[in-house]
Amino acid sequence: MSRALIIGAGGVAGVVVHKCCQNSEVFEEICIASRTKSKCDALKAALDGGKTKITTAKVDANNVEELVALINDYKPELVINVALPYQDLTIMDACLATKTHYLDTANYEPEDTAKFEYSWQWAYRERFEKAGITAILGCGFDPGVTGVFSAYAMKHYFDEIHEIDILDCNGGDHGYPFATNFNPEINIREVSAKGSYWENGKWIETEPMEIKREYNFPEVGKKDMYLLHHEELESLGLNIKGIKRIRFFMTFGQSYLTHLKCLENVGMTSIEPIEFEGKKIVPLQFLKAVLPDPASLGPRTVGKTNIGCIYKGIKDGKEVHYYVYNVCDHQECYKEVGSQAISYTTGVPAMIGASMLLTGKWKKPGVYNVEEFDPDPFMEALNKWGLPWKESFTPDLVD
Repeated sequence: MSRALIIGAGGVAGVVVHKCCQNSEVFEEICIASRTKSKCDALKAALDGGKTKITTAKVDANNVEELVALINDYKPELVINVALPYQDLTIMDACLATKTHYLDTANYEPEDTAKFEYSWQWAYRERFEKAGITAILGCGFDPGVTGVFSAYAMKHYFDEIHEIDILDCNGGDHGYPFATNFNPEINIREVSAKGSYWENGKWIETEPMEIKREYNFPEVGKKDMYLLHHEELESLGLNIKGIKRIRFFMTFGQSYLTHLKCLENVGMTSIEPIEFEGKKIVPLQFLKAVLPDPASLGPRTVGKTNIGCIYKGIKDGKEVHYYVYNVCDHQECYKEVGSQAISYTTGVPAMIGASMLLTGKWKKPGVYNVEEFDPDPFMEALNKWGLPWKESFTPDLVD
């Protein structure tokens, strides 16, 4: 009997729980655990009565001892980490101590510096291997599906891939002057950091939002997109044969950028603590508290997302161009699982990755990024579980 422990109870966790319950053949039992048990109980209440047996628990994901106690008590085969990226390492430590498989959707970043990279988690490789357990890193959409797309392109259409452009377009509108589609703290840290791309074996750094392109996204239309640093550039640079350049672009509307600039200018996006009425507060955490909760955006968000990858490379000595992408409708996601498409596109791949592990298709001791596994069963599952993909061999390229 397969049993999974889901840590986290935000927007993405809600999607993961819904999807695990839809896939009850694999997920016979799940436990939803979070610091706020009432959120877990609300998810259980919404989904109880199906074939998947749901329990809930309270846990502080920053506390290894509490995590270990919960894992020992519940005895899951796998921990699905959809808590905060700051908590990846404590959860990995607890999985090591209990010899339990691990999966997350975003790589570790320390709370006190806006820096995210895989080095901290890759450092666990040998220990996970010795313990005989698997860790799957970054199994959301980007990172996640973008890595699976890359492995699929490599396996079926290329001898060598020379260039990858990852394009993340959210054409949705929630009606607020300013709100973020996922955790505001993580979102704003990511967007206000310097950009970078990987070229000829080294990182090239850019100023925030310095590089802008316009792209005509299928089913969404023309949007401005900006070059950002993103974690999958790091793993794809190592794992994809022949790679010379990888870039990541994300779309932003002018209203979002104007609001963000104003907030930056007055210090509200800072992660440096300040003294306020005798207490130390972090401005960005205060801002997060006053912004709309991303989980509340579902009913009011209309429009579509389009996330995909464009590849340039060679097959049998000839140049090949290939574009693979998913289009997701915010309102359709809300009707199905009560979330907007940003949470949906992260939560569905997390469930699929977990099912790949539990059914033995993606299972080998150690710490891995998704592109290191066979992409075919995952690609098939995307079509089955709500993220169908489309492909083109004549895409518009990004200059």
